[in-house]
Amino acid sequence: MKIFHILLAVLALADAGLSAATEAGIEPIDISGFRDSSNHWRNIRNDGYFIQATSKDQPHYDKKQVREIAANILLFQRANGGWPKDYDMCAVLTRDQAEKVAATRNKTDTSFDNHGTHPQIAYLAKVYEATREDAYRKACERGIDFILSAQYKNGGIPQRYPGKNAIGVLVTLNDGVMGGVLGVYRDAARGQDGFSWLDNKRREKCRAAFDKGVACLLAMQNRNKQGVLQGWGQQYNQNTLKPALGRPFEHPCNAPGETCDVLDILMRIEKPSPEIVAAVKSAVAWLDKVKLTGIRVEKVAAEENVSNRKTSKTDTIVVQDPSATEPLWGRMYELETDRVLYSDRSGAIKYSLAEIDRERRSGSNWFVTGPHKIIERAYPAWMEKNNIK
Repeated sequence: MKIFHILLAVLALADAGLSAATEAGIEPIDISGFRDSSNHWRNIRNDGYFIQATSKDQPHYDKKQVREIAANILLFQRANGGWPKDYDMCAVLTRDQAEKVAATRNKTDTSFDNHGTHPQIAYLAKVYEATREDAYRKACERGIDFILSAQYKNGGIPQRYPGKNAIGVLVTLNDGVMGGVLGVYRDAARGQDGFSWLDNKRREKCRAAFDKGVACLLAMQNRNKQGVLQGWGQQYNQNTLKPALGRPFEHPCNAPGETCDVLDILMRIEKPSPEIVAAVKSAVAWLDKVKLTGIRVEKVAAEENVSNRKTSKTDTIVVQDPSATEPLWGRMYELETDRVLYSDRSGAIKYSLAEIDRERRSGSNWFVTGPHKIIERAYPAWMEKNNIK
């Protein structure tokens, strides 16, 4: 299907308003992969967006409306095979919005940031598996070729491709970048989760890319001064594979959230090597060591705060609570001390959430809970499955 015909299809939907139920025979497809980008488009001010949401409540398609969502995905796909970040693939676009999207097709603003590009590829794979319509297959194949071309020789995945700035070229674990791309490599190589139809040549390329990616993850695992393996950070230098500064408030660190993303990749590998076993066991031990107990985090009402990105009427505070039942983990830990780090756009490192400015206190998730599930359930199950002592 040529882009002109895709545009016509989207315009027809825009003129008709919210579409009727999806064609019978196509099962609903999960759309949670688009949630992060959708939230950015709808809730964060950014004058750089080539289309703006009409409001936070601009209509969106239900997950049953597979063809409508797929039409959006085809429309947003760039000529190079990737997708721009921070747009809602499920939005019911106006005619003006759809025309503006089509007009930007040749831009090279393609990105994996904020869970971008890999969810579109995974979605299209499932749509083609269900419909066998060539437009979806060709778009998915172009997406696969794009993520294969984006991988560095050392196996890393940049935040953006083609990279245009210092942050964009970093090997990135933050915001689902490397974990998401490697997940597509894995599923495509195995012919699973929608990719049963994929040709053998691309499967083999994806298998090799996945193996290179895993080797890169193992090389990037942080160590303390004594050489003990710990967790993983958010961004790494693309040449040295050492932890690197991302945005001013994203410092070289150990990051529990990203560590969980890596563990999810490693613990899905059949017959894990001794290197993988050591990496997993060490990371889980580190997570258990740095858990935070006796605190809870609250969102509280506060005076309206207006920044150049959003308006907030809440603040985030840490409350000491000995009765808190579940542990928490900080977003970032200092590499040598295991102290929890906080920072704002000034770049200054602080050791208390209250010390950073309001915009970042309420604008970032400074605590995560994911390691609890790893430690309590996923890790013991993985040990038992692989007969690991």
